[in-house]
Amino acid sequence: MTPKNLREAALRKGGWRLFRPILAGATFPDRLFACLGALAGIALVGAFCGFLLGAGPHAPLIVAPLGASAVLLFAVPSSPLAQPWSILGGNAVSALIGLLAARWIPDPTLAVALGVATAIGVMSLTRCLHPPGGAMALTAALGGPAVEAWGFWFPLVPVALNSALLVVCGLAFHRLLGHRYPATATPNPHLTADPPAWRRGGFQAADVDAALTALDESFDIDREDLTRLIKRIEREAARRLHGGLSCGEIMSRDVIRVREETDARAARDLLLKHNIRSLPVEDAEGRLVGTVGLRELADAEGAVGPLTARAITAFAQTPAMSLLSALTDGRTHAVIVTDSGRRILGVVSQTDLLGAAGGMLARSRS
Repeated sequence: MTPKNLREAALRKGGWRLFRPILAGATFPDRLFACLGALAGIALVGAFCGFLLGAGPHAPLIVAPLGASAVLLFAVPSSPLAQPWSILGGNAVSALIGLLAARWIPDPTLAVALGVATAIGVMSLTRCLHPPGGAMALTAALGGPAVEAWGFWFPLVPVALNSALLVVCGLAFHRLLGHRYPATATPNPHLTADPPAWRRGGFQAADVDAALTALDESFDIDREDLTRLIKRIEREAARRLHGGLSCGEIMSRDVIRVREETDARAARDLLLKHNIRSLPVEDAEGRLVGTVGLRELADAEGAVGPLTARAITAFAQTPAMSLLSALTDGRTHAVIVTDSGRRILGVVSQTDLLGAAGGMLARSRS
C-alpha cells in the first residue's frame, strides 16, 4: 500500500470514530430510549400547553430551548445539569435575566451578551446551572412577538410551566425504566448516620474533593456518582484479579432451608437455633422461591410462603468476587447458589466471601 493510501485509510479509520458514542456507559438501547423519552416528553408538554394556553403566534406551545433541556433530561439524567431544580430554576431564572437585560440595556448586542453572562453567574450562585438556560436568556433578550405578549410573565408562562411539565414527564419516564432520577445520595439501608458500607473503605469524599481541586477543572458528573463509579471500578478490578475462585468452591453446602408451607414460628426457631439471618424457601418441587428473615418472621403467623422476599442468586461457576457488590449493599446477607433449574446447591454468606478474600490476600503475600 502506498503512503498516500495509508494516509487515506488512517483518515477513514479516524473519521468513523466521530460517530462512536462519547458518553461513558452509553449503549444503543440507552440512546434509543432517550429518543423515545424526548419524543414523549416534548409531545406531552406541547399538547398540554396548547390545550391550556391555546395555539397562536402570541401564545407559544413550547419554548425552543426546552429541546436542549430534553437532551439532558433523557440522555444524561445522572448529570447535575439535568436535575429537576437545574431544569426548572435554570430556565426560569435565565428567562427573567434576559428580559431585564433587554429592558435596561439599549444596545441589543450588549444586552444579549450581558444577559447570557449574567444568567451563567446567577445559575451558578443558585445551584441550578443548566446549559439551555443560556439559550433561554438569549431568547428572552432578543424578544419577539411571543416574549412581548407575555412580558414579565414570560419566565413563568410558558418557560417555568414548560420546564415543570418536562420534569414531570422525565420523572415518570425514568421511574418506568427503573433509572435513578433525580440523582440522590445513597442512604444507609439501616437508617443510621453512618455512610453506606461501600463508602467507608478506600478513598473518602475529601479525597475526591482534593483530586478535583488539584485538577482545577469542572466535570459534568456529580461527586456522589463519581464516587460510586470509582468504587465500582475497584470492585470490578478485584473481581478480575481474583476471579479464579468460584462460588461453588467457597459456598456452604449444608443449607438450612424451609418449604413454603413451613410454619412461621418453626422457621423463626430455625433462624435462632442456627444463628443465621435468612432462610431459603423452596416450593413443593424443591425449587427456590425466595428468602425469609427475622424481619418478616418477627410477629408472623401461618405459612412462610406469603412472607418470602426476592432472593439474590448465583451459579456455582460464578466468580465469587462478583458477589462483593451484593453482599456489601447493607441488605443482602447471603447469596443463594442454584443450578439452572433453581434448585439450591449452596449459600455464599458475607463470612464465606470475607474468608475467601482473606485467603487470597494471604496467598498473594506469601
